[in-house]
Parts: sequence; C-alpha cells; structure tokens
Amino acid sequence: MDDADFARACGYTGDSPALLEAFEAIRRNGIAHARRDHLQRKAVIDALKLSQALFLSAIGPALSAEEAIEDAAHFIACWRNMPRWRQERRLSELVRARQQRLVARFFRRYGHRLWAREAA
Repeated sequence: MDDADFARACGYTGDSPALLEAFEAIRRNGIAHARRDHLQRKAVIDALKLSQALFLSAIGPALSAEEAIEDAAHFIACWRNMPRWRQERRLSELVRARQQRLVARFFRRYGHRLWAREAA
C-alpha cells in the first residue's frame, strides 16, 4: 500500500504531497506502535506459559479463565459508565482488566494443550 492508497482509505481525496507524506508517517507510526504492543503482549503470554500456577496467580482472584473473562468484561462495562473524572483515576485498573481479559482468552483457548505437553 503506498501513500495515496492509505490516504484514500482514510477518506482523503486530494493530492497534496505534504498531506500524503503526513498520512504515510501516520501509517508507519501506527504499524510500529502495533508491533511494539504485540511484542509486549507476547512477552506476558510467554512468561505465563511456563506453568498453570503462574497463570492462575495472574488472573487471581478468579479461579478459571472463564471467570477472569467475565470479571474483566464486567469491569470494562462499569468503567465505560463512570464519570470522566473517575475513569481517569481508575485508568490503571482498566489497563489491568484488558490485559487480564487478553491473557485469559489466550489460555482458555490454548492452555490445555500447553500444559498437557508440560505434564507429558
């Protein structure tokens, strides 16, 4: 995808070289940001793959992946309904809930296979 294609996909119909360069810079920055976030998430998952006990301690006080996903979804829904000032004060809890949801979804899907190999 070149500069003009990305700009058109964003709704820009002009042909200003400066704006096309700006769109390209935005695209490159977005890709770099997505890669960095992916590597951070992968590092968390890789650290928890070592044993089921590590995973269970990471999702505590939930006792299973399903329960952790429900707890995270409940907190995220409640956070969205909070006043803005309270959202800003509890932003770190939102980040933790989203990470917990991501980890729980991964291990709900693949945990049994990983730990079955570990036990064998």
